[in-house]
Amino acid sequence: MRIYQLLLFLLLVCQSYAQQRPTEVLTLGTFHFNFPNKDVVKTAASEQIDVLQPRYQEEIRGIVQRLEKFQPTVIILECRTAAQPKIDSLLNSYLQGEHKLQNDELQQLGFRLAEKTGSRRVHCVDEWGEFNQQVDQVIFGKDSLELEKFSNYLQGNPDAALKYEPATVFREEGILAELIQLNDPANIKKSLGNYLVGSFKYERETGDFFGVNFETGRWFNRNLKIFRNIQRIPVSPGDKILVIYGAGHMNLLNLLFDSSPEYELMNTNSYLE
Repeated sequence: MRIYQLLLFLLLVCQSYAQQRPTEVLTLGTFHFNFPNKDVVKTAASEQIDVLQPRYQEEIRGIVQRLEKFQPTVIILECRTAAQPKIDSLLNSYLQGEHKLQNDELQQLGFRLAEKTGSRRVHCVDEWGEFNQQVDQVIFGKDSLELEKFSNYLQGNPDAALKYEPATVFREEGILAELIQLNDPANIKKSLGNYLVGSFKYERETGDFFGVNFETGRWFNRNLKIFRNIQRIPVSPGDKILVIYGAGHMNLLNLLFDSSPEYELMNTNSYLE
């Protein structure tokens, strides 16, 4: 009788440990394969690549094989939450052999991995940030002179020389080399510094915090919302989360995952390399 009681106790302890153990998370920071040029940093047409070309398709398949070794059960993509039904439909069509993958990383990486891992769904978690009233009045208000003044400051950024803008290597060295560079923790840390200079230091009036409030809404608030959306995704013991997102977001998302008691952040380049 005592042996059965001991076994039951050990089973309950193991179950409790499994429930409390943080969920493993692998984040893949990437460039946008279809070059929409909606970010601050633009890629000239002459510098872009066509990821649908056979050489890049072969490389992408190899990248997917590397990520598949993580064995993700939850795949998260950079798409607006409102787009979830559309993404669900596209993924379902792809899994049924009725949809040809388009040239964006959501499909080239996300859909391929969903197929490889047997996932029937990928999760859209993207959000926009919210500005406070001070910034709202300038960005969306009627004072065109204040908006012009701020826009001129952004364009003539006095801290431009301080910004971290690494040269891309996907044309010369390939997509994998680019991803390894983007996911280097040292480079991710440097990229966060871009949001602490330039517009961050802008003041409408001497001593105010307009620039701080602007970046708080544009970047910090946005990524906190994204993280909250990820928290909303139900996970079970043993689940593993793969986040495929624009590399710039990793300067905050990785920090949040690494600090959270709910998650255990894994080393991305240990899989890519």
